[in-house]
Amino acid sequence: MVDRDRAIYGGCVAVRLYLASGSAAGLVPTVLGKLTLVATDEAAVAETPVPIRVVLADDQSLIRHGVRLLLEQETDVELIAETGDLPLAARRVESEHPSVLVLDLGEPGDSSLEAIGRLRERAPDTQIVVMASEESPVFAQRALAAGALGYVDKELAASELPIAVRAAALGEQHVTPRVAQGVQALSRSSSENRLTPREVEVLRLIALGHTSVEIARKLHLSPRTVETHRAHIHRKLAMATRAELVRYALRRGLIGS
Repeated sequence: MVDRDRAIYGGCVAVRLYLASGSAAGLVPTVLGKLTLVATDEAAVAETPVPIRVVLADDQSLIRHGVRLLLEQETDVELIAETGDLPLAARRVESEHPSVLVLDLGEPGDSSLEAIGRLRERAPDTQIVVMASEESPVFAQRALAAGALGYVDKELAASELPIAVRAAALGEQHVTPRVAQGVQALSRSSSENRLTPREVEVLRLIALGHTSVEIARKLHLSPRTVETHRAHIHRKLAMATRAELVRYALRRGLIGS
């Protein structure tokens, strides 16, 4: 009994013949009804690598288009679906079972983190790579804690996103290096000085020169809450001026030199 797999190559038909011995006769071109067998061993037949299947979720169509073009250049990545709607993305993940979901969460916040947790519960075999416009070590740390395996600064997506997707498909973590440095510094500062993660984030933004109003807007807090965090930071670090906070942030790697 002969089993045949058929594939079309231009105007020819290729036929793979599996003989009783278990070996394969290879892809056999048949032209005008003439059959030519090319003997080969089944083990020698090269296997095509399985691509990394990706779903993309981003509510900005222009960004989504750019990311799609970026991923389509990667020969080992297959973009199987894209959407600007998070609930629809969740449904596509559940039905398509991709290896990786690339998720742009827009403005960092608790609802974004909850979305990561819900997606991981509903589709545990799909890894999540977060793209974010905010270079926020605190949000990156919380996103990773919620279940994401990757965190990519959107400004660096062209170079960082393919790396993060491949790492996530292997079950490995990848964070944009400068954000990763901030996450490490965040952990050190929190343990050394009993600063809360939120206080470390406020400290970082103070050191970068942001006003309380700007910090409140970035972190979705009230200015009064930011002022309270600022007072706690000065007290815990025993520092009275912004210049001292800047030097501290530089020494701890919270900001670049």
